[in-house]
Amino acid sequence: MSADQQLLLPLALLALQASLCRGACVEVDSDTEAVVNEGFKLSCISCKKRGEVPAEASVNWTFRARGENESTPLYSYQNLAGDTIDPRFYERLHWNGSKNTRDLQDGSIYILNVTYNDTGTYQCTFNRILLYPNYRSGTNTTKNITIHVVPQLTRGLASILSEVMMYVSIIGLQLWLLVEMIYCYRKISAAGEEALRESASRKNSRWLP
Repeated sequence: MSADQQLLLPLALLALQASLCRGACVEVDSDTEAVVNEGFKLSCISCKKRGEVPAEASVNWTFRARGENESTPLYSYQNLAGDTIDPRFYERLHWNGSKNTRDLQDGSIYILNVTYNDTGTYQCTFNRILLYPNYRSGTNTTKNITIHVVPQLTRGLASILSEVMMYVSIIGLQLWLLVEMIYCYRKISAAGEEALRESASRKNSRWLP
């Protein structure tokens, strides 16, 4: 393998790892305890089961306040644009999910200046269309999040365990990527050396009498 090939191969593998990392998706449960007068992120992540298939998705949120019997439309995001529907959240709600893509996997939203009236159950629904070459397939994913608004944050065991599991998942994913890189490097290196041997063999046979 030439010096140029040895230099370009690690760069190509690093580019492959970067593309894989950008496409990585880990589903993590949302926090459920918000502090009054502060901001709060409602996390809703729905990873595609077929990551190699392009897709389009929209996300719809509903809200059922504590003491109410029915949920009402809260927020909608589709075609790269969001819309706050519930007047109780006007100018307090912002999109915090996937950016610059219609292939949404993160449908999170962010509440500004949380109030005690924000206590209740939020529902996030992904409407996803998988774009196969010859047909389309629709799927729906729904997640419920019950939020409690408190005067001061008190981290519970569930929140700590959720954060630990998130980091374990990320570390596991990075280890898997490392193994894949080593495997690909060895495979490409072996194929390159074999090609060089065959090329040298053909050159030698050409000069034989």
